[in-house]
Amino acid sequence: MQMVPKGPYLDFELPVVEMAQKIEDLMKTSNADSTAIKNLVLKKEKLQKKLQKKLTPWQKVELARRMGRPYTLDYAKNMFTDFIELHGDRCFADDKAIITGFAKLDGQTVMIVGNQKGNDTKESIKRNFGMSHPEGYRKAARAMKLAEKFNIPIICFNDTPGAYPGIGAEERGQAQAIAENLKLMSGLEVPIIIVVIGEGASGGALGIGLGDRLLMLQNACYYVITPEGCAAILWKDSAKKKDVSAAMKLTADDLYNLKVVDKIIPEPLGGAHWNPAEMYGTLKETLIKELLELSSLKKSKLIEKRVEKYASIGAFPE
Repeated sequence: MQMVPKGPYLDFELPVVEMAQKIEDLMKTSNADSTAIKNLVLKKEKLQKKLQKKLTPWQKVELARRMGRPYTLDYAKNMFTDFIELHGDRCFADDKAIITGFAKLDGQTVMIVGNQKGNDTKESIKRNFGMSHPEGYRKAARAMKLAEKFNIPIICFNDTPGAYPGIGAEERGQAQAIAENLKLMSGLEVPIIIVVIGEGASGGALGIGLGDRLLMLQNACYYVITPEGCAAILWKDSAKKKDVSAAMKLTADDLYNLKVVDKIIPEPLGGAHWNPAEMYGTLKETLIKELLELSSLKKSKLIEKRVEKYASIGAFPE
């Protein structure tokens, strides 16, 4: 049956949603015309392809943030097996905005680390809207050290508007926690794959975002500051977010062309939320291939290539 994703819907999605709803309604009738349904499905897919080509950078930011896209826990439970979540940083508390745990990917044990947002208001508050505290980054560090100890590859999922900027977080060493994670990840002797599944923003993403491969979903975004924050700093007007989005080069295509991103993972028509099962399958296949390649490297070569990767970003010949 043609599935219509849950709302709230973005403005540019509405024509496709209406068409998908008609398809669902037709399929529920006993005398449904299969030819009419097939034609409507083709029409819907054609419209989705047309919309995808016309998406502006700001619309991709909206898609990346859209409630209903698969989050870290969705990937952990649907793409991996034997997921066992780890809690707490052993110093202060368990930060619900970051998920860590052991799992198996096609039979291989891996460590999952990822930002976690909420699917509704109650869960969003529980997860602090995906904004981590220092204890979240220290929990991630604890998990990654465990992974290195047992020679287990690490897969990180980025999806956050940034690290939490509250007074308590700053008092407990927010910047230091992120910096220590960057230092740690630069020298871990196990493969690290980073996947930007939604928005990868600021130091909040970087705190679990340094690795051997940086992958981005087709409609994900990656930036040093949100478009609203950038517009507020430059023009004292966050309403200019649409204008600044294009200049920030924040889409997967932009970052791939700048050689920041290693690979773009295609999403289902309309985005990952239209067909999560297809998204899980596509990403799983990619991760298996990437891990196989990285696992063949010697530890010294792995770190050497990681250093080269980040040293080359932003470099240019004189």
